Amino acid sequence: MEHSSTEPPLAGYGEGYSTDVDTIREQEYPLLNETTYLDHAGTTPYAKSMIEAFSQQMTSNLFGNPHSMSLSSQLSTQRTDDIRLRVLQFFNADPEEYDLVFVANATAAIKLVADSLRDSDHRGFWYGYHVDAHTSLVGVRELADMGHQCFQNDAEVDSWIPELPNLQAKAPRLLAFPAQSNMNGRRLPLRWCKELRSASQQSGGNVYTLLDAASFVSTAPLDIGSVAPDFTALSFYKIFGFPDLGALIVRKSAARVFERRRFFGGGTVDMVIAAGVQWHAKKESSIHERLEDGTLPFHSILALNAALDTHKRLYGSMANISKHTAFLAKRLYNRISVLTHWNQANVCQVYQTNAIYGCPTTQGPIIAFNIRNSQGEWIPKTEVEKLATVQNIQIRTGSVCNPGGTACALGWTGPDLRRHYSTGLRCGDAHDIIGGRPTGILRVSLGAMTNMKDIDSIVDFIEEFYVEKIPPVVALNPPLEETDIVGRHFYIESLSVFPIKSCGAFKIPEGKRWEVRREGLAWDREWCLIHQGTGSALNQKRYPRMALIRPAIDLDRGILRISCGVLTDQVSLEISLGWEDTTLISTSLCTNTKRPSTVCGDQISLHAYSSPVVSTFFSDFLGVPCTLARFPAQTSNRYSRPPRMSGTWKNRFRKLIMPGSFPLDLPPPVRETTQNPLLLSNEMPILVVSRSSVNRLNETIKANTKQGTGGSKAVAADVFRGNIVVAERLAQLGDVEQPYAEDHWSSIRIGPDQLRVDVLDACQRCQMVCIDQFTGIRSAEPFSTLAKTRNVNGKVCFGKYAALAPEETDVFESLPDHRTVMVGDIVMPVYHDE
Repeated sequence: MEHSSTEPPLAGYGEGYSTDVDTIREQEYPLLNETTYLDHAGTTPYAKSMIEAFSQQMTSNLFGNPHSMSLSSQLSTQRTDDIRLRVLQFFNADPEEYDLVFVANATAAIKLVADSLRDSDHRGFWYGYHVDAHTSLVGVRELADMGHQCFQNDAEVDSWIPELPNLQAKAPRLLAFPAQSNMNGRRLPLRWCKELRSASQQSGGNVYTLLDAASFVSTAPLDIGSVAPDFTALSFYKIFGFPDLGALIVRKSAARVFERRRFFGGGTVDMVIAAGVQWHAKKESSIHERLEDGTLPFHSILALNAALDTHKRLYGSMANISKHTAFLAKRLYNRISVLTHWNQANVCQVYQTNAIYGCPTTQGPIIAFNIRNSQGEWIPKTEVEKLATVQNIQIRTGSVCNPGGTACALGWTGPDLRRHYSTGLRCGDAHDIIGGRPTGILRVSLGAMTNMKDIDSIVDFIEEFYVEKIPPVVALNPPLEETDIVGRHFYIESLSVFPIKSCGAFKIPEGKRWEVRREGLAWDREWCLIHQGTGSALNQKRYPRMALIRPAIDLDRGILRISCGVLTDQVSLEISLGWEDTTLISTSLCTNTKRPSTVCGDQISLHAYSSPVVSTFFSDFLGVPCTLARFPAQTSNRYSRPPRMSGTWKNRFRKLIMPGSFPLDLPPPVRETTQNPLLLSNEMPILVVSRSSVNRLNETIKANTKQGTGGSKAVAADVFRGNIVVAERLAQLGDVEQPYAEDHWSSIRIGPDQLRVDVLDACQRCQMVCIDQFTGIRSAEPFSTLAKTRNVNGKVCFGKYAALAPEETDVFESLPDHRTVMVGDIVMPVYHDE
């Protein structure tokens, strides 16, 4: 595809690099071959040869703890000193004027300055920060006892600095700002550092600057000697990809703020009296020796040497990277800013603030934007991210740890955000649009090894899925004519329950009637796998191999049998369906331990199996430390404790209820919520999928499959993980199916007893539908096709949520067999207009 541009075709593109960018990618970044990586502001990838050089260094030398005096320890100390000097030179910071303190990351550097300023004066300190600040800079205000101010724009800072000589307060003052906004890449005036120092000298000189350079230095040269900040925070992984290490560069004349720092760690003192008098003597030889608490991450520091070598060999200089990324950022901006729909409405809203793409002094290689449809409605950010993930495009969404910049760009005020927080809005959640406005942004950030193909990929992605070339269809499907539904009927093709959330399905055998409860089909998602460290429920999106964990319910034996792996190589585990009966557990005694857990973002109480045999069974298969947990349904017959009765009557009563209900003498754990009982279902009790709709979808996928791509990418109905798959029995030869007829259903009547199930909302889909439920392999379909054909208000929908009708929940005690369904049952839809 041809794209016109005012600049020369490749001016600045890879200029000064050791070879062309594509060759560097192929040799040094093989992991980027199958993906489009556009989150360099988060971290840039590391070069293959850098890791190899570091590995060779580690296997060729013995490095000891720097706090010892052995030869190995002295080697570590020597290398650390050399690398410290080399890093200062990399940023043109004269070691006579500056010192470098190694820390965990830029946030740790910021916190070190804030903690030290708090201790430096009994009155505390005053703090000012720019609205474009990273969250870590905003957090410093909580330590500023003398007050704080958020500067809403550059003009406010420019007006404040000349007023410093008129301020009478003697307490320390700190001004912090980012060299580059990590939200939209705007580069702030670095002149403020010198201007503030000049003004502060007229007012006692107790004012300091803290420059957050983490985002800036990833793609631009920083001349600290020229800029002259008092404190500079940065992270090396944003420049080199590895090591995970940060630094605080301190102007020595500003080091007095650290003199009263209270805490001291090992290696920072010359002497400590532990008992009796409270006394210690801090090291005085250098700033870094007083501030680097404990043993340094010396192996990571050694890796920094290999990173500097590799970076220089591949790219020559940061100036070369700056030109390369500026060229690509301008090209990307030029292309997406002119994308329009059929009615000439703009597709992308770019959040640009008085900066020019392609001009490194004002703008870095970050583009923050959102997407609108042809009617001007915002496309939800999480839906864009889902589809991008399916297409192997990696971007960042949300407020990107820049609360002030994002709020200003989107027009949100503090009261707005407080109000929305009280109603459930959280950072990183799926509340994408509130009151017709987006709550976050899409962020594309470029790096040293970004190439033209990456730019083409993200633009082609937006064009393919979000540019409307013709007027949109008003409805997913036109209303059904009465003649379309005469002489045919629907029936249940298959029934499935998913005993363990996000694991494989248990297909209910033909001829077996299955109970339907308020919370869904019996035994559906009553268990889940939880991470042993975090307590969060695992899901297939993160662990696709969960599809190969296949539970089966054996009602005759009262067990849940779990098999893992492919059919030719399976291992199995058996768990009792009862809560008190452990005699049917063939592998080990599985006791339950109640613990809080997070499922789909909600805090709930689960009973985790404490047996190491159970946890090992799942952990070994998935490669993640996890165990099985159970969450019982909240139905009246389960939760009520009936009066005690004789063993004979107890056994007779057991026959009237579905096996797996709670033992009569053991009340189950109570769910800590008053919501409708859903077990571990995501949103609604039952998911209904139409076979005809799956067939139509596959026809569309086949029609759009490009020649030479390896044949059809048709998907099985199983990928949609429906509880009830409804198929059509056509009246006569030549009839055609009714795909998406379920869009018009208000309820369905099932089976001989006409069990009523209400059809509710459409099921909003995620990239989990791209996981083959038989192999655990992820692909791009069917989500890519669904995004084009089943997009409702920016959300991808397929299938319908359903729930037992309210009147059906009252008949269980009198008609215990009434609420059941079976494969082959007739399904009679009730349409919205009936």
